[in-house]
Amino acid sequence: MEPVVGVFANNSQAQEAADRLREIGFERVTLLTPGEPKQEVERRVPTEDMEQPGMGPAIGGVIGGAVGLAGGMELAAAAASVLIPGVGPVMIAGMIGGALLGAGGVAAGVAAGHALETSLADGLPKDELFLYEDALRQGRSVLIVWTDHERGKEAGEMMGLAGAESLDAARERWWLGLRSDEEEHYRSKGRDFSQDEECYRLGFEAALHADLRDKPYNAVFQELREKYGSECNEAAFQLGYERGLTYHRSHLNSN
Repeated sequence: MEPVVGVFANNSQAQEAADRLREIGFERVTLLTPGEPKQEVERRVPTEDMEQPGMGPAIGGVIGGAVGLAGGMELAAAAASVLIPGVGPVMIAGMIGGALLGAGGVAAGVAAGHALETSLADGLPKDELFLYEDALRQGRSVLIVWTDHERGKEAGEMMGLAGAESLDAARERWWLGLRSDEEEHYRSKGRDFSQDEECYRLGFEAALHADLRDKPYNAVFQELREKYGSECNEAAFQLGYERGLTYHRSHLNSN
């Protein structure tokens, strides 16, 4: 099974696409929606000392509560409200939302967080999770379908027809929004951004990998070398990595 992801400008489009996917036989569907669910959360779990930075640990961070699914989306009978540091409250509906409720009804605290992290974050490429965070931060909805390779193209095409932006397009939009500031910062170091942008951007994105974020360059050099090869030795890569860490921390502090 592999994830096929679509980013939607609004929740109604995403819900319609989710319903349509279910109608044509896709069962493993999850929708991430920014903001509080329409129904009141049945119980609130304290967040102090529980939140972890980033989507990897944080998407499975603190469960705000679990509620009946609002609206007409036929993903599952339940949804879960999750607080993601640097993003805010997010409602997760569908395969994962239902699983969080468990036999006892409302999922609780850290245990539920671990269940979510295992079920969702570990099923997605960890170098893409920051794109989900960015989309949710901007008020967009993220629809994920787990399917085999044969039907993956069908799911992607269907989401595209429903108005979804692909993850590749979302990545380019994200970088375009940062590029001017990053170019100015890089040039202030007396360096040639037009020549080094690709390597710099690679380092920037590396710092947002769910397993690496918040870890200094020197502390994870061997992991970087295994993943990126000799490119991680370049000054442009290291400068990009350091800026990526700053970017991530700035969002955590703003939430």
